[in-house]
Amino acid sequence: MNNIGLGDGSQTVSLVVLTAMLIASAMGVVLLQNIVYAAFLLGATFISVAGLYLLLNADFVAAAQVLIYVGAVNILILFAIMLVNKRQDYKEVKYGALRSVVTGVVCLGLFALLGVTVTSTNWAISPAIAKLPSTMVVLGQHFFSDYLLPFELASILLLVALIGAIVLARRELVPDAVQVGQVEEESLELLEKPKEQLMAAK
Repeated sequence: MNNIGLGDGSQTVSLVVLTAMLIASAMGVVLLQNIVYAAFLLGATFISVAGLYLLLNADFVAAAQVLIYVGAVNILILFAIMLVNKRQDYKEVKYGALRSVVTGVVCLGLFALLGVTVTSTNWAISPAIAKLPSTMVVLGQHFFSDYLLPFELASILLLVALIGAIVLARRELVPDAVQVGQVEEESLELLEKPKEQLMAAK
């Protein structure tokens, strides 16, 4: 009985922590103006959802959540953010405060609807849980035996793409104004350090 109570208590604590992490990270994605921080918080949101899947004994769905959404979709978003190195000030949206209020009201309405649905539904809970074989063991055996080479090649490909995105993102911008007498072809080149080269040309 003590072991059962300890298990129930740990599951409850895990549920509360994952739910708080999910809500906080999702709110950060919506409210933060820095798109890089929002992308990282989106990854934290996906990881929180994967933790909730683990509490439901859905280990395969949790693994797919991490591999697909965190390892592919979120990384792709970060690549796009780093590659699109466009510096532009955001314009103020007309009636932005009113739109925020309307959005908050709609979100609160959806939250209240989901809360009423959860509390009013008669969930069939069985005290005895059948012992099922873990699909994570089967996935791990296939990843490190039959599909070891494609798995390692995919990781190397992602690493190369990450390094390339960082190199492209750290390049400084070439000034739009071209000086008189400067060769036109040189202005079209993406220089690694244009400021030092421009100073040396002077």
